[in-house]
Amino acid sequence: MEMVTYIKMIELDFLRQLDKFRMILKKRIHSNYSGSRQSKKFGSGLVFYDYRKYDPGDDFRAIDWKIYAKTGNLFIKRFEEERNMRVHVILDASASMDYGEKTKKFDYASKIGLGFSYMALKNNERFEVSTFSDELNVFRAHKGMSKLVSSLYTLGKIKLKGHSNFADSIEQYKSVIKTKSMIVIISDFLFDIEELKRVLPRFKKSEVILVQILDKDEIQPLLEGDVLLIDSETQAKYRTFISHRFKENYSKELMNHIHQVKELCESLNLKFVSVSTDTPIFDAFYEILAR
Repeated sequence: MEMVTYIKMIELDFLRQLDKFRMILKKRIHSNYSGSRQSKKFGSGLVFYDYRKYDPGDDFRAIDWKIYAKTGNLFIKRFEEERNMRVHVILDASASMDYGEKTKKFDYASKIGLGFSYMALKNNERFEVSTFSDELNVFRAHKGMSKLVSSLYTLGKIKLKGHSNFADSIEQYKSVIKTKSMIVIISDFLFDIEELKRVLPRFKKSEVILVQILDKDEIQPLLEGDVLLIDSETQAKYRTFISHRFKENYSKELMNHIHQVKELCESLNLKFVSVSTDTPIFDAFYEILAR
């Protein structure tokens, strides 16, 4: 009864909205292929659609020349075995994701992860949902819709704790990936970029999307004056005076870190999107999928 109540209260309406959103997004993508506007914003060939971008070495006979005439870009038709890729959703469940006044970062991240899982399910694609903090936690149970519901329930009950042991967790997760896949990693990515540099190059053969979730107060802190800061992951305490200059320097450092992550992803041909928890969830989905 508790599980049913949880799903009814929190997720069913979201699933219905997500299904409508999925259809709208799919129509927009197809209209951009066949319409008069030559949009280059869509058609990146992700697992949810009928085409993917041509890569050197692909069979040139699979190129859709009509789309090339419309967009000036090369796309190939995806065959059944390509559409049935596995979608891997990996969420950061460390203590830093427990931040947020109105919406916890982890709750927002869970909806993003749920969205990818649901769309995979609707397209007859397999999906896996996992979390990481100090260690990796791979969900192993059920199939189809029951697996989605089980994942929802598990995510809703997770206690966020520990630090983001990103590199070791993702390195360990690589053994789960047996075929070409879509890998969606959702985190605040507020850790040493060297961890990303260490493991991301190992996933070049897969479609990889990094979704950064930040609270608006992390982007533009409201704190000022004499404060005691406590690290949510290590519990280390730091007393300081937050001035206007302090916040300016903080903002510069944060933006520099985000820019470095973005540059790294671009250099590896991976997708990176940063969103705030005050962004409407379907606006975030549209930004992630339409880029």
